Amino acid sequence: MVLRESPFPNRLLSGLYSLGQSLLFPSYWATDCLLDLRETTAERQQRRCCPLRALVTGPLLLLLLILSMPGALLGLLLWLPLQAARRPFAYKHNMLSRHPEVWELPGKSKAFGFVSANVCLLPNGLAKFSNLGQMKQRVARIGQRLTQGEAGASFASPRSSQFLLPSKYGATAASPPRPESHARRPGASVVIEVPDGEGAAGPGEISVPFPPDVDFLCLQEVFDQRAGARLCQLLSPFYEHIVYDVGAYGLQGCRTLKVFGSGLFLASRYPVLAAQYRCYPECSGEDALSAKGLLSVQVELGAAHGQRIVGYLNCTHLHAPAADAQIRCSQLTQGLFWAQLFQDAHAQRGDVVAFDVFCGDFNFDNCSSGDELEQTHEIFRQYQDPCRVGPRQDRPWAIGTLLNYLHIHEEAVSTPEKLKRTLEQEEGRRTYLAGPILQDGRPDPSAAGSPWEGRRIDYILYREHPAPINLTTEVEKFSFITQLAGCSDHMAVGLRLLLNPAPQWQQQV
Repeated sequence: MVLRESPFPNRLLSGLYSLGQSLLFPSYWATDCLLDLRETTAERQQRRCCPLRALVTGPLLLLLLILSMPGALLGLLLWLPLQAARRPFAYKHNMLSRHPEVWELPGKSKAFGFVSANVCLLPNGLAKFSNLGQMKQRVARIGQRLTQGEAGASFASPRSSQFLLPSKYGATAASPPRPESHARRPGASVVIEVPDGEGAAGPGEISVPFPPDVDFLCLQEVFDQRAGARLCQLLSPFYEHIVYDVGAYGLQGCRTLKVFGSGLFLASRYPVLAAQYRCYPECSGEDALSAKGLLSVQVELGAAHGQRIVGYLNCTHLHAPAADAQIRCSQLTQGLFWAQLFQDAHAQRGDVVAFDVFCGDFNFDNCSSGDELEQTHEIFRQYQDPCRVGPRQDRPWAIGTLLNYLHIHEEAVSTPEKLKRTLEQEEGRRTYLAGPILQDGRPDPSAAGSPWEGRRIDYILYREHPAPINLTTEVEKFSFITQLAGCSDHMAVGLRLLLNPAPQWQQQV
């Protein structure tokens, strides 16, 4: 089944929806500008903002907001009922001259690259609460950095581990122990020193650039629709299939009024066969204004004796307030159930499932005593976390992905290269990574004397599926990517999986 690009079944409904949004926009813009009067630490340091700016422009913006209310009310009356006709995502298919190599079995092993990143693309005023702003400039930088290594990458060339560069912190290309197999790929392991002499080599590294061959890109917090459209434009020369503007607005499918979508965004080099979004019913506080949920996608990777080789991606962004652990657990449980329902609904007899990935910003870590409930959730029995040993214990090379937002504009972390160098030192991690928390969100004082890993709240999990063809999964590489320095208060994470067919399914030479 080919996905329709527009979220509406016809142009009339799409046009009416655009009219409703146009009527709402002046109020939206005035509210955003009022919130944007708040200064970031960078603006205070560089004295970009005149101290009288708020006194002069604030009343004018407030007057504009009041004057725009009648039009906004009309727009709301048009916009709300149209949500019932809107599919909760848009899809872009851009025909490219180059395509990824189709995987055929019997044949060779195949590697797939995944990246997950919270890019904090909210309207300027709301981004200021994360010490960020200048959304238009940031989305341009993010799009450019996400595709920096893509222009010269050859999609048709065989994948190998030769591009992996050594890092001072961690190591590359060795898979974490698995019950099924403890073998390592010959020649793929590069042992690098781990700080403080802790632990053995693993597949983790701190990396400046994004890998040049990312097949699937999963983003969170693309809340601003203009930012989503611009990202779609910037990424479409490199990713043929993009699912964006994901989420239910208004009262459609949710218990409370949704002002923002889910913020989820997915780009794929491989054909998207099916996509589904579901909104989490449980939410509270400021998170209730956004339609956080689960985006599930089925992609086609190749063929094996006439049967499809497919992969599944599940991208999510869980509830944020630290004290609401029960809500996050409920959302995870719901997400697991929905992911299985989606796979059952779209599977065909004889399908070979190459991978099943569950990723996103989970808003809890594996080091905080306050996140104990989430750390023992069922998801970690169904999916494997390459960075995790068990509850409250990560692998020695794993580090936090949430930055201390008050320090993200300081010189030591102002560029991707500087952020990498800083995080390779424990003192740098203590200063610039957000630390463990208690259940109410306050810093955990008991963590002060222990080795500092920081809060790792961005995850890429995977699991294997029984299939007619026996495939084993090897983690070639897990990356903590600093390329978004100055653009987000999160680091991106990357995972590279190598799928090995059983000997009888390998290509005979």
